[in-house]
Amino acid sequence: MGQLSALQRRFEGNDGQRRLIGLIMLVAAFVMSVPFPALGQESDQGVRVRLQYQDAESGENVPAVGVVFSVTQEDGTPVGDGATDDNGEFFLAVESAGRFNLTIDPTTLPAGVTLRDPERATLTVTVDAGRAASALFGLQSGEGGAGADESDTLRRVLQLTTEGIKLGLFLAMGAIGLSLIFGTTGLVNFAHAEMITWGMFIVFLVEGFAEGIGLLPDQKLLTIALGALAALVVGGATGWLMNRFVFAPLRRKGTPLISQMVVTIGFGILARYVILYFFGGSSRFFKSVSGQSAISIGVVDITPSDLIAVILSIVVLVIVGLLLQRTRIGRAMRAVSDNRDLAESSGIDVQRVISQVWSAGGALAALGGLFLAQADQVLWEGGFRVLLLIFAGVTLGGLGTAYGALVGCLLIGLGVQLSTLFIPIELKNVGALLVMAVVLLIRPQGILGRKERIG
Repeated sequence: MGQLSALQRRFEGNDGQRRLIGLIMLVAAFVMSVPFPALGQESDQGVRVRLQYQDAESGENVPAVGVVFSVTQEDGTPVGDGATDDNGEFFLAVESAGRFNLTIDPTTLPAGVTLRDPERATLTVTVDAGRAASALFGLQSGEGGAGADESDTLRRVLQLTTEGIKLGLFLAMGAIGLSLIFGTTGLVNFAHAEMITWGMFIVFLVEGFAEGIGLLPDQKLLTIALGALAALVVGGATGWLMNRFVFAPLRRKGTPLISQMVVTIGFGILARYVILYFFGGSSRFFKSVSGQSAISIGVVDITPSDLIAVILSIVVLVIVGLLLQRTRIGRAMRAVSDNRDLAESSGIDVQRVISQVWSAGGALAALGGLFLAQADQVLWEGGFRVLLLIFAGVTLGGLGTAYGALVGCLLIGLGVQLSTLFIPIELKNVGALLVMAVVLLIRPQGILGRKERIG
């Protein structure tokens, strides 16, 4: 009779968990079915280009003014044309989403300026609904000469390597939290992407507030610093709340990890479309860092905001590494990740450690969202777009290890960027996944992962 009662209680508990999961998925499905208004910023659906070149005498980056572009549909139907303005920018709105051919007229380039790759005078871009598709035309000044082709190839390799390291560091900000959450709880958190997106929009809201009280445009550095602080605090609080009110109760009830993973998928879908509802689907840019000209470091070009973001991400990652190695909290996190039962029997408060991991993961994800958005743009699905790369980095480095996530994401970033030397830029993510597949064939547990005994 006692066994029957226990079985009945277990069934009722599982039934309650199913109701919770079903409710989350039902709410997510409802939000997805709502026709979302384009709130906030107006749609900038179209094709965008920004042209600059390095002046041969001064070495400064100069806007290419008056360069003519024409846009056609993929089947060749003309859409429109125009020329770059005083800032070297060209934008042409299109009525519907789709694939378009963007062609530059090389004869309209400034004197002494040519395309680095003359075969790339026409590029194909994909315009999504409510967004602007950007295209990159590489320019060079001077006539070249002996060894110019080799010099251009070396410059491109170094530039892509820099871009790959930058992308890898930004991905690692989100990947470390995801890896630590998996290591301490065994949970694959698909809602981690929305924690990254949340960081992007926190900074966007701070910018709007700063503009309202008169900080922008004069205090750009202060504005972005306040945004970064807000992203850390709100992102950490979001992670703590998710664990405290959702996943901690599910763990106490013994909810299977597969069910908890379904909950994270439901949360991710819900959060993504709530952001879309309130902010609209158009892309946005941080006013604090927009319109910057790249600076040259040797043969490599990088914007000041990207350079600062790279330095800050290295500093943050070093601090995280020191905290994991040298502090009591960090050692407790590593102990729980290595062997949860042994850590608990040693007197470590496992649930408290897990709560701290969720907070740290949320804060790092939000900060990573800031870095990714300042380098590109703020999108309602910005985190979801890089989620596959983050998972690839975590898997490549070794599941559950913070250092493995860092190493894996750096390799993924380099694979994404350097693969464009051999394949079209639209397929660049394939290069990263190929790197992951090759490494895992050689070392299935990941670069820094541990072998597991089966059986």
